[in-house]
This record gives sequence, structure tokens and C-alpha cells, in this order.
Amino acid sequence: MTPVDKRLRFCANLGWLFGEVPFEERFTAAAEAGFSAVEYASPYDHSPLTLRRRLQEAGLCQALINSPVGPPGTSTFAGTACLPDRVREFRDGITKALDYAVELECPLVHLRAGVRPPEVQRDTAFSQYVTNVAWAAQLASTAGVRLVLEAVNSRDIPGYLVNTQEQAAGVVDAIGNDRVGILFDVYHCQVQQGDITTRLETFLPSIAHLQVADVPGRAEPGSGEIAWDFVFDRLRSLGYAGWIGCEYRPANGTAEGLGWLTRFIHTEEG
Repeated sequence: MTPVDKRLRFCANLGWLFGEVPFEERFTAAAEAGFSAVEYASPYDHSPLTLRRRLQEAGLCQALINSPVGPPGTSTFAGTACLPDRVREFRDGITKALDYAVELECPLVHLRAGVRPPEVQRDTAFSQYVTNVAWAAQLASTAGVRLVLEAVNSRDIPGYLVNTQEQAAGVVDAIGNDRVGILFDVYHCQVQQGDITTRLETFLPSIAHLQVADVPGRAEPGSGEIAWDFVFDRLRSLGYAGWIGCEYRPANGTAEGLGWLTRFIHTEEG
């Protein structure tokens, strides 16, 4: 029997880490810090060709991008998927995201749900969300890309449509397409629900990507209340093989906050 590879794979979120240097320099900074993959929410201010060149020059792969969102302060700042009057905008955004994913050889696109407007009933917004995800899944299948859905805590983004792992998993099950999975954000789960490792075990078959940050403050693992040794050991025992995105706000600079990784990024167990 082939032994199970229990190493955990971490990728740098370039929207949150290495903010000490311009975006185009963060690829090299991530590689020099020991990362072999990166993620970031919005690649759309740069051409796919430019981004691909940055990845190649640094020897990195692209693990995840997000679907497009509107500007801060607008009704679409967190996505359009649940907005009944924004279907065309949603479809145009997903088409663009998948084009970028193909060009960057990126396997995952995080499909943002959006904030439900007060005048729209929750059932209406959720129905629109499921319909849009199902439509996008067909397009993703053709592109060879997988969509991931994330539960976001209601304290950080009040009104965000999907707040719990159960809600995200329910949509995945309702779609019934293996091109749709879960982005399990440990930070959001702890703030909204807790019971992290039980939920990791429950939803592992659908989890395609993880993201980490500590609570409170959303700084690096080890800065707050989460028992990371326990969480990471549980992920190893479960055989999680996907990327773990470092989507946190460094407490005292990126380099100063990377010490926690030394125990995990090179760890091998039989």
C-alpha cells in the first residue's frame, strides 16, 4: 500500500502577506520565504500574461483566485451571486474569473455569495444564489476549474448570505456537481460557530481549500485562542491534501510573523 503523504501544504495570500513590498514583488518574496504556491482575491488589475510570468519567474503555482466583486462601499463589494438584479454582472464576472483561472492554470475559483439587500427576502436571495452557482458549475466543468463556496462570519460582513459550514455544504449538496466544493476558512468558522475540527471531519469530503488566521484579530496562527497544533494534527490524520491559504493580517510584519510555519511547512510524518 502506498503510504499517505501527511505533509500540509501552505500557500501565501498575496493580498494579506508581504504588504511591505509592491504587489508584483510579492511573488518573489513568497518564494524566498519558502512558499511554493500563492492565492489572492483579485487578479483583475493585471493581465493574465503578466501574472503568469510572475508565477513562473518565482517558481510558484496559483492555488486560488476569487470571482470579481464591486468596489468597497457598493452593494456588490462582497459579490453578486445572491442578487436577483445582478445576474448579468454575475455571469460576466464568472466568465472572466474562469478565463483567468485557465490562463494561470489555477484549479480553484472562490465564488463570492454577496450581501443580501434588506429589501430582498432571504429565501429569494438564497434561491438566486443556488441558481447562479449551478449555472457557474456548468461553465467551470467545461473550463476544467472547480468552484469553492465559503462561509463568512456575520460579524465581519453583516448580511453576508452564507455564514455557516452547514449552509455552504447544503448548497454543494443541492448542486450535486463535483465542480463545486467548500472553501473552509478556520477563522470564520471559529468566529461564527466554533467546533472547528468536528466540522472539518464532517465536511472533509467536500473541502477543496482551507484558509487560516487566528482569533481574535485575524493575525497569524499562534497569536490567539485557536489550538493550531490540534487543528493541524487533525488535518494530517484526516489526510487533507489541499492547499492551506495563509489569509491573515501579520501582527508585526510578514517576516516576523512566519515563525509559526517552521513547525508545519516542512513537517513529514510516515
